[in-house]
Amino acid sequence: MPRARRSHWRVVIPLLLTIAAMGGLVSYSATLYRLFCAATGYNGTTQRVLADTAAETGRAVTVRFETQTAPDLPWRFAPVQSEVRVHLGEEKLVFFAARNLSDKPLIGHATFNVTPYKAGPYFNKIQCFCFSDERLGPGESATMPVDFYVDPALDQDANAKDLTVITLSYTFFPSADPTDIKDLSRFDPNAPPDAARGRELFAERCAACHGLDENKGGPMLGGVFGREAGTAAGYPYSAALKNWGRAWDEASLDRWLADPPVFIPGVKMPIRVLDANTRRDIVAYLKAESERPQAAR
Repeated sequence: MPRARRSHWRVVIPLLLTIAAMGGLVSYSATLYRLFCAATGYNGTTQRVLADTAAETGRAVTVRFETQTAPDLPWRFAPVQSEVRVHLGEEKLVFFAARNLSDKPLIGHATFNVTPYKAGPYFNKIQCFCFSDERLGPGESATMPVDFYVDPALDQDANAKDLTVITLSYTFFPSADPTDIKDLSRFDPNAPPDAARGRELFAERCAACHGLDENKGGPMLGGVFGREAGTAAGYPYSAALKNWGRAWDEASLDRWLADPPVFIPGVKMPIRVLDANTRRDIVAYLKAESERPQAAR
């Protein structure tokens, strides 16, 4: 190849690679921006966590709620409560109501942030309808839970010493390209238990500490229905749970998940599942798994 042509390609190839890289960044800029905001709390973006593992402190803040709906989404959407008072580290369950005012099913997605923006890195959501695209049938209504806490680390931030009020805002838009679609009917308190949804919830909320047929940070839960509490082989239970002396059933597992130390004082498990519908479906999944032969799990 002539020297002049080689020189030409030495200029052209880097330019083409630069243009391709810039095109890739443009294509993924929205995704990269969301990831950046989620990691840093930038622009009031809240954090997503699996559970509240923080210790509650004496400092309290007021959390207020604001909602909006895009003009092209015919939903009515509002907070059930206008505000709540919470201590740092205190897990709180609040609710939002939505109604589809149209005669056809619609899928919406909620955007969110908190103000002042400096509260974003400390506002942790455990459960939220904003994590997925939500379907609401014609004329249907739903009451949707949000489970959150404010990280006590906020108290160590000199820039947040004056923070007494946090506003959590949501805006529902029509989903332009829905992917992770979920039906808001899952929040109906009169709906039958859904073991399939319970399997998903178990994977999200429980599997980090519990296996079906192996002990992890918590005891194995395969076959837990009808099993006497504190008897899974090889797990170092607290004396309180060993001495409870009863077999697990729907009612006792529901009360356990709602608040373990209140149900059985002295136990070690600190994690709660505040939403009753979530507990219902997790318990249904554990019951279904207990009824399956061990080899089929």
